[in-house]
Amino acid sequence: RDFCLSRGLGDVYKRQAYPIHPEVFDRLYTDWSTLAKFQRTRGVLRLMAAVIHSLWTKGDRNPLILPCNIPIEDNRVQFELTRYLPDQWEPILTKDVDGAGALPLRIDGELSSTNVGKYQACRRVARTIYLGSAPTVSAANRGIEDRRIKLGCAMPGEQPAIFGDALRRLAGAATYLYQDGPRYWYSTQPTVTKLAEDRAEQLKRDGDKVVREIERRVKKDLTHPGEFSRIHSFPQSGADVPDDYDARLVVIGVEHPYSKDGSSSAEVFAKDVLRSRGNAPRLYQNTLVFLAADKAKLQDLDEAARRFLAWESILAETAVLNLDPHQVRQAEQQKASADAAVSARVPEALQWLIVPVQETPQSSVTWNAYRLSGQDPLAVRASKKLRNDELLLTSFAPSRLRMELDRIPLWEGVDKNHVAVSTLVDYFAKYLYLPRLKNAGLLLNAVQEGVKFLTWHSDAFAYADSYDDQAKRYRGLVAGRLVSLGGEIPPGLLVRAEVAGLQLNAEIPTQPGDSTPQPSPLTAGDPTTGLFGEPNPTVATKKVTRYHGTVTLDANRVGRDAGRIADEVISHLVAALGAQVKVTLEIEARIESGASEDVIRVVTQNGRELKFEPGSGFEE
Repeated sequence: RDFCLSRGLGDVYKRQAYPIHPEVFDRLYTDWSTLAKFQRTRGVLRLMAAVIHSLWTKGDRNPLILPCNIPIEDNRVQFELTRYLPDQWEPILTKDVDGAGALPLRIDGELSSTNVGKYQACRRVARTIYLGSAPTVSAANRGIEDRRIKLGCAMPGEQPAIFGDALRRLAGAATYLYQDGPRYWYSTQPTVTKLAEDRAEQLKRDGDKVVREIERRVKKDLTHPGEFSRIHSFPQSGADVPDDYDARLVVIGVEHPYSKDGSSSAEVFAKDVLRSRGNAPRLYQNTLVFLAADKAKLQDLDEAARRFLAWESILAETAVLNLDPHQVRQAEQQKASADAAVSARVPEALQWLIVPVQETPQSSVTWNAYRLSGQDPLAVRASKKLRNDELLLTSFAPSRLRMELDRIPLWEGVDKNHVAVSTLVDYFAKYLYLPRLKNAGLLLNAVQEGVKFLTWHSDAFAYADSYDDQAKRYRGLVAGRLVSLGGEIPPGLLVRAEVAGLQLNAEIPTQPGDSTPQPSPLTAGDPTTGLFGEPNPTVATKKVTRYHGTVTLDANRVGRDAGRIADEVISHLVAALGAQVKVTLEIEARIESGASEDVIRVVTQNGRELKFEPGSGFEE
């Protein structure tokens, strides 16, 4: 299939060409004979005599003489192949085709452990292309197709794919080798590839331009912030990173790469940012994590970025460089390839997530580095890693807050019985030994949810507006029900559950002359017991076995209101042991102008499918 040409090999072998492969004669009689000074008979005989003599003296044992076997490095053979061509071809042969220091030999040497090097595939491909393209470089249909290149290279039993691989490698590195679709040819003019290589090399002296290109691409990737409230890209110092409550990702510049050899520039920079904001110390240290580039991978990214910039500059100067349409197409293809290479190497380079960690208030801060992987954008990868390792919390349960309050402990006051909510927000943003929260809203939500827990006395806490030092009591003490904290950080206090329980039990109101106290809206459970289930001797035992309630809903907001009733009333009743709860929805509608036939039909049909009780329906 690789050698499906216009003429079958069976036919050409009938010409009795053996041991010279018919492709050699095809190239000589078809292509080289078009040259003005080339003689079809004498020229072919002179060349083949030099070829056979060179192969014989070298002890070549190949079964066929293919185009790839023509020893162009031999002086006599090279003379026969260049005597009919312009003088510019001789240095091209030495540099890009065959010779002691030629590019194909260097590539084969570098790949000596692969099939490309084992078969000297690049050298054989270069010889075949030269033989098939040198005499037609000025023709309209110049070059030789890739399948004919493989035909001129592959010996019986060898895989053509090896030479296809060599052809791709050679096309990407040679100075004088051109490609247009499946056709390849050598020319006396350097390709734009050589120009791009020279410009990429010059960009080593203009590192700022390369850094700006890398930073542009990284910032484009960081438009996906993941779980971070903000991302600070390439700050010059800690002064460029604000001191706020929310968790943020700091992307360290490529001039500070990370390495695991103990002298990481990225870690030094991260410590400086965490320590201070400009001339002032940084308060909220538990809000920052850092992303840095790998020192080794950064070299590959720098090289890819320089190649992209080189091709981009060539396309910007097509008129000045007088590029022909083929060279423009080649530059466009190479720019697209370089662009894809840079995009692929950006996440490969920026792979280190650096996180400050402190286990206890007494322990020292350690810096842990985590290697990121995956296909997501950089900030999303970092978010997932932090979330999976519980280094960044995107949800915060009231029970976890209660645990942290007791573990450190965080309770304040004379008796260590309460702590201000605003103080807690500060603590969680400041101290590395506390969980790192996505934002302060998580903490406020945990406070709000914990206060309304039915089991707040064992799993959470209470909330108070303030503490009266003279009366030794908490003002506005709330527990077991919803409290709204609003959008801002409230001035209130979190109160220890056992302390709140004692005050709430002592303040249960009673009616004058009645020994039966009225249930307090601030308490949960049976009024005949205290908040923790202990018998209340001041309350006469009385079993309450029934509840009923009626409420009018907004017809335009039925779903919203019904959902709140279900969450805040029905769910508590259903949760009671042995409870049998019945909920009935009654609808009454008056339409003064009369219901239309469509309304009657739709409502009646839907009511039937929703199992409305008999008797439901429209009436006059």
